[in-house]
Amino acid sequence: MAQGMKAAVDSAARRQGFIQLLIGAAIIGSNGLMVRFAQTPPTVSAFWRMLMSAILLALLVQFRHGWQPLSARAWGWICVPAIAFAVDLWMWHRSILIVGPGLSTLLANAQVFFMVLAGVLFFGERLTWRFVFGVALAFFGLWLLLGGDWASLPAEYRWGVWLGLGTGLAYAVYNIGLKRAQSEAAVGQARVPIEQVLCLAAFGSALVLGLMGMAEGSRFAIPNWRSFAILLSLAAIGHCLSWILISRAINALSVGMVGLLLLTQPTVAYLLDVVLLDKATSPREWAGLAVTLAGIFVAGLKTRLRSSSGGSATAIKRSPEESG
Repeated sequence: MAQGMKAAVDSAARRQGFIQLLIGAAIIGSNGLMVRFAQTPPTVSAFWRMLMSAILLALLVQFRHGWQPLSARAWGWICVPAIAFAVDLWMWHRSILIVGPGLSTLLANAQVFFMVLAGVLFFGERLTWRFVFGVALAFFGLWLLLGGDWASLPAEYRWGVWLGLGTGLAYAVYNIGLKRAQSEAAVGQARVPIEQVLCLAAFGSALVLGLMGMAEGSRFAIPNWRSFAILLSLAAIGHCLSWILISRAINALSVGMVGLLLLTQPTVAYLLDVVLLDKATSPREWAGLAVTLAGIFVAGLKTRLRSSSGGSATAIKRSPEESG
């Protein structure tokens, strides 16, 4: 009876996590469009996004949850997503301005490959033939999307593609680091709210991006109220709301499933790019998009965790207590 009730609770938690992650990922799919409309340099828009997000999250923690003490290990792990997301946004905002929000978001979702590899290297998940086939399929789709002739593309456009792929690596480090930071924050008697972890990581990202902007000689002034409204929306909805939903879902789902559901992002971003920015497309590009998404889907199929006894495999699950 007790096992049946626990299974029902786990199933409900996974269902709720599935829905939250799906909504959060769809919101993030619109972020590239807001970056495009913000009319600020890429590092500047990233800085204000993270600083505003951190302030909003700090207010939420202060008036809704209250601040909780963190261990030294939790503080150390929070630095990982803070730095990773600063690098992520530095690359992604540039890629958006070069190749467009649709393609840049699709490229950033190479994070699925890096997350599955992390699952193999660090979480005991098995690398399957599906992953290898999925990678090959995704790169074939990308070849179709880019017109099949890489050498003929302008150098700046190729740089935008590489920045998008680099975003995927940083994004994977952010997702995995955030999952571990949450787990470390959950160790102890006091319940540390997810929003507190996100807030501290956001302040860290803003600090890193501020230093990057100063090194570049950027001006941090927001040009007008329209830009301010867009940046505030990007922070409040595109970052805070989306990542609160995603972070609540992360611990209920496997590493591979998190990467899989985040595929909602490139789909939404590409459609918005076509509908709102009048991106010219051809049947070949639509085929490339479909093949790339199919490849990412296949590569991100739930991997399995070998049982400690070497017997039958079980699906990988990690609660904060198990991850700690």
